[in-house]
Amino acid sequence: MVTKQISVKLEGRGNRQYFPGEMLAGSYGLEDFSSDLIDAVEVSVLWHTEGKGNEDMGIHAFWRRSHQEGDWIDPLTPGHFNTTLPNSPLTYEGALIKLHWCIRVRVFFQNGRQVLEEVPFRLGNLSNVRTLKPIPWNSGNGPE
Repeated sequence: MVTKQISVKLEGRGNRQYFPGEMLAGSYGLEDFSSDLIDAVEVSVLWHTEGKGNEDMGIHAFWRRSHQEGDWIDPLTPGHFNTTLPNSPLTYEGALIKLHWCIRVRVFFQNGRQVLEEVPFRLGNLSNVRTLKPIPWNSGNGPE
């Protein structure tokens, strides 16, 4: 049995760190897929949170190619995407909440199955938050 795979390549950045207003561009490839089995391909640039409280998600950019809409999908030809990144929200790795950015490529098959690949990247350069060490407190005028 052949394993079906999606590959995603980002242009211009080896470290996958981008800044607000910068162009995010790349391509995706569909390896070992048969075009007559594919119903649609979706590409999203999105962020999502994890941690305490409700988790949230926002889609910054979205593209869909579908046979039902008359689009031609050739697994042998790479697909391309590009978007200008927003000012916020920035990637954040806190003690209680984390905010992640990624490119998601999802392939839908005619039989109802789907496969997806997510490639993370960082937006901005906020430092990761570390657990704070308590500051000794004296009963006088504050920290010693």
